[in-house]
Amino acid sequence: MESAVQTLSPNESFIDDFDYETRDLVFTIMTATILAVLTLCTVVGNVFVIAAILLERNLRSVGNYLVFSLAVADLMVACLVMPLGAVYVVSGAWTLGAGLCDVWTIADVLCCTASILHLLAIAVDRFWAVTNVDYIHNRNARRIGTMIFGIWLVAGIVSLAPVLGWKDPDFFRRIEEDKSCLISQDVSYQVFATFATFYVPLALILVLYWRIFQVRLNLKLVARKRIRRKPGNKVVLALRKTSDKMSDKSGSTRSLTVPSTNELVTNFSSEVSTSSPNASPDRGAANNNGSVGDKVDILPKKRLHQRESIEAKRERKAAKTLAIITGAIYTLYQCFAISLFVICWLPFFIVALLLPLCESCREDLPNIVNNIFLWLGYINSCVNPIIYTIFSPDFRTAFKRMLLGKKAYRSQPKSPQRLVFLLLSTLFALTVGTAWKGGGQSNSFRKQD
Repeated sequence: MESAVQTLSPNESFIDDFDYETRDLVFTIMTATILAVLTLCTVVGNVFVIAAILLERNLRSVGNYLVFSLAVADLMVACLVMPLGAVYVVSGAWTLGAGLCDVWTIADVLCCTASILHLLAIAVDRFWAVTNVDYIHNRNARRIGTMIFGIWLVAGIVSLAPVLGWKDPDFFRRIEEDKSCLISQDVSYQVFATFATFYVPLALILVLYWRIFQVRLNLKLVARKRIRRKPGNKVVLALRKTSDKMSDKSGSTRSLTVPSTNELVTNFSSEVSTSSPNASPDRGAANNNGSVGDKVDILPKKRLHQRESIEAKRERKAAKTLAIITGAIYTLYQCFAISLFVICWLPFFIVALLLPLCESCREDLPNIVNNIFLWLGYINSCVNPIIYTIFSPDFRTAFKRMLLGKKAYRSQPKSPQRLVFLLLSTLFALTVGTAWKGGGQSNSFRKQD
């Protein structure tokens, strides 16, 4: 019986090897380019936030201290962690030795943990601002500084624990034989680190934002019950600019300062920002608790017609429309920010907790999956500067001044419609851009391993 054996000529074998090497080189270049762009975008975005807070006087407020520290943590991720991570991914093996592996893993855990805990601190700060009417008055640099110190202290403890002896016995073997640089795979350490770094903060963030959503919903319900339109009268919502704004994630957006949930039911005295300059002084009177609340003034049509100019009417209408739209957009913004945080970090922490518990999973799981999940978490440091400054008019103004210059910015027309369009278009661009980057990154990693 004859056996047919197909053989390749030397030329055909050379061509196949050349095609494989070419494809491998192309994917390597694509991978390196994508990772370099992500690193550069992370650096630029966080440098803009830091520069805006340092250069703009109106941004140097206590409410922005957390945003400033968050930008510093994300900038450290871009400068200390992402470059070595890119070298590791592109080369396909860790060839930099055990000492540099320790440095890289410490910096990775320190900076990423600090970034995540800052998001929790911002949620706590916003929750206190919404549920405690006196918090804005009592919030000072010392209180926020204590929160920031606690964040970096916890991050330091989690990151330095392996160096102080909490390593698994295979740590050095993985580096020398497998050419793999991983944080300690000791089961007890991974349980401690993943819960302290992600799972507990995530649970608290979800609970805090759910409570904030409930307070906002209660506010709307109480407002609808208390505000009534009477015959012969015209309801005028006095939108007044005040320094006691509700602290949002950037500490500078115009929004509602809300008392506790119980106070909302018994005494509706929330504060609405941005008023007409022609509003009467008695509209800004303090309430019984000593906090400044806004009022819904019922003025006769005749008196209102005599006192108001066309410009004042236009300003009030624009401010009221903007407040309504901003409230709706802000709810979407909260959902978007939390969803993006979960999408970026949840896959990595699931794998991080699973690998020490399942040795067979560690062998079967390709390194490319670890790399994709890790860099998906790094992307969170890239988008944080956009998420936590997009709803701040002061930050947007500062960015435009830095990009266009003061004269060019002042020459641009400003309108509420333009502002709303900017918010919606930025959200859309951020969503599409994140999806495009994720898709491009997945394609670039296909031929690894």
